[in-house]
Amino acid sequence: MAKLLFRLRHVPDDEAAEVRELLTAHDISFYETSAGNWGISMPGLWLHDNADYAQARSLLDDYQQQRQQRMRAQYQADRAAGTADTLFSLLREDPAKVIAYLFIIVVVAAISILIFY
Repeated sequence: MAKLLFRLRHVPDDEAAEVRELLTAHDISFYETSAGNWGISMPGLWLHDNADYAQARSLLDDYQQQRQQRMRAQYQADRAAGTADTLFSLLREDPAKVIAYLFIIVVVAAISILIFY
């Protein structure tokens, strides 16, 4: 019976590709499900054989720890270089989007508070 190893919802494409490569490099048989036409199904990587789960989980845990360290180091380097995204840089790049998001936040907060009055 198939066993879910890795959910792909909100996972960057590069991370998903690296996980696929990791499983392929270690000869772990898997298949992938998509979110479907309407995006309501659960995309994920599933193992064909439950016996491979312990090895695959161990490999995935090690990979995710290494990726976390690599991404944090990259973010710190971007911050030190001044190229990391900030609220002001996003405001400069796309002011309409930032203002729309701030407006939505204010509306939701106002509705949440006004319910009690």
